[in-house]
Amino acid sequence: MKQVLTFAACLMMFFIFSQNEKIDELTVQLAYQNADSTKVEGSLVLINELLKIKEYDKALLFANKTSTLSKDLNYTKGLAQTTYLKARILAEKHDYYNAINNYETSREFYLKLKDTLSVAKVSNNIGLLEIKRGNYTVGLQNSLSAISIFEKQNLKKELSTAYHHLAEAYYKTHQIDKAIEFNFKALEVNKEIKDKHGIKMSTKNIAELYSLLKEHRKAIEYYEKALDILNPKTDQDLRGEILPKLGSEYLRFKEYDKATEYLVEGLKYNRKQNNKEGLLRALNAVGNLNLQNKKVKLAERQLNEAYEIAKKTNNKSELLENYKLHMALDSTRGYFQNAFFWQNKFYSLKDSLSRINQPVLPTDVNPLELIVEQPIKETSELTENNIIEQPETTESWSTNSILLYGLIVALALALGLLVYNLSQTKSYKKELEKQKKKLNQEQERTEAILEQTHHLEEVNQVKDKLFSIVSHDLKDSISSIKAFLDLLKDDSISKEEFYELIPELSENANNANSLLYNLLNWSKSQLQNLEPKPELFNIQDVFDTKIALVEQKVEDKRIVLIDESQNGFVYADRSMVEIVIQNLITNAVKFCRIGDVITISNQEINGKTLICIEDTGVGIAKEHIDKLFASHKNFTTVGTKNEKGTGLGLTIAKDLVELNNGNIWVESTQNVGSKFFVELPKSKN
Repeated sequence: MKQVLTFAACLMMFFIFSQNEKIDELTVQLAYQNADSTKVEGSLVLINELLKIKEYDKALLFANKTSTLSKDLNYTKGLAQTTYLKARILAEKHDYYNAINNYETSREFYLKLKDTLSVAKVSNNIGLLEIKRGNYTVGLQNSLSAISIFEKQNLKKELSTAYHHLAEAYYKTHQIDKAIEFNFKALEVNKEIKDKHGIKMSTKNIAELYSLLKEHRKAIEYYEKALDILNPKTDQDLRGEILPKLGSEYLRFKEYDKATEYLVEGLKYNRKQNNKEGLLRALNAVGNLNLQNKKVKLAERQLNEAYEIAKKTNNKSELLENYKLHMALDSTRGYFQNAFFWQNKFYSLKDSLSRINQPVLPTDVNPLELIVEQPIKETSELTENNIIEQPETTESWSTNSILLYGLIVALALALGLLVYNLSQTKSYKKELEKQKKKLNQEQERTEAILEQTHHLEEVNQVKDKLFSIVSHDLKDSISSIKAFLDLLKDDSISKEEFYELIPELSENANNANSLLYNLLNWSKSQLQNLEPKPELFNIQDVFDTKIALVEQKVEDKRIVLIDESQNGFVYADRSMVEIVIQNLITNAVKFCRIGDVITISNQEINGKTLICIEDTGVGIAKEHIDKLFASHKNFTTVGTKNEKGTGLGLTIAKDLVELNNGNIWVESTQNVGSKFFVELPKSKN
């Protein structure tokens, strides 16, 4: 290893020496050259060489002198190129404002020269800098204009860079689908030009974006593709980054063997390379793995080490994950005071991260229209045209004045006739209004009778449904519980046998309780005019309470429950919203299989709070989706562990959401999963 490092150091010294020698030679040549365009071209070569070795101050000095010489010679091409190089130097020095100013000046020179390709390259660089500055709309416009030129001229290398920049802009503005689209475009171009580094980066980016979209199987597919094409000698940092991420993806599905393989390798690899970021990611993930496998001591040691690294590197996303895992660790050990400490740190950091104002990129941005200069019409020509039009207008007026007077007389006669007709029809209008009033009164009486009849029919339907449910589902659950208790009372079974039956007894009691809860809420909403009592509250508090109620069921089914909720306010009747959330979470658990994933999230959209309960369970067939919220259908199916239902939960949810000026809907694919959305007001207004 020492020999390799020594050889690398020698190569670097040789490269620097040869570069310096070349620069010295160019400098001497320039000193003896005449002040003409040849000297400008030589200076440009020297500036590029200085850029390669990052001698930015010297490069800027030569660029300024070359710019002055080009100006004295009236050499537009030299001005364009030197201004472009000055912009590149300033960008490297992070002076983005002056860099963009020079890029724009350079683009004006290239437009005069009708150098379309150079215009595109400059626009692409402006796009990159504007994206870095957070001016995403301007950056996107410039990048799109560059792409259109690169595509027309089939410039693959330039297209690869432009696609990459666009993907980065979309990622930073949370438009993940668009970011994936342009990463795929970059990947295809990189394959065509055989850019190995570009292929690796695009593949890794696609995997990360699929993970953000919660399409974890696709994330695994592309992480593994990226690993397969890495060079063990030259791509060590990239390998150290991917291994823990791939292991974490397998951990989501509780595929412990695969997760262990990648996470342990990632931990060893990053420790060997002393890659702090990779080591932090690996320690958090391995700590999570050991925590799930009940290896508490080992998990504690790894999470503590990760915590120290996260503080030093200021990696807030991994620090947030570490807080969450520490909270779970101390809860598992029964150290609830410590868990409360980590919980406070978790929510404090989560709030601060959520307050960062992320820009939203408009989806209708068009590329800049970069037009090569066209000759402008002379002012005298425009003036001549105006002079020609003016006499035509005057002549027309004098010729048609008699016709105008005749038109005025005709209008006066028509107005007189109109006044006469109005006076005659006034009495008819009064009579019509009387008749219309009588008809409206009759119509209102008829509508009132129809509404009352409809209400009575609905009440009758509610009564029939209540009797049906009480006589079947509720009676069955209670009868089953009574039968168990009678067996024990009559000494028909031993206590040991009874203890074995307790899980089934508990399940029946839970079913009866859930059924009664839904039944009472539904019948109340149907038989009374419920009046919501809206208040402003934090929806995250409701999530925390309702998640706690299903923890045992989640653990029994080995479901992965991901809480991505954040502080967000809702203006509604809190008790009603709690009923809705409880029903949706319970349903998600009911229809999930072992190892499935439930994700709970909320966000603000258009001044409203959008809640999403997503699961990767059995999903809903298309023909059944319309039946879910229909009160007259009473549609229900058994869960993945034969859990029963009343078919009332979603009906209740719909009624309660609409009472609070909200909307509820579902998106589902059979054998893929379901997403239930609830939209509620964020404030009183």
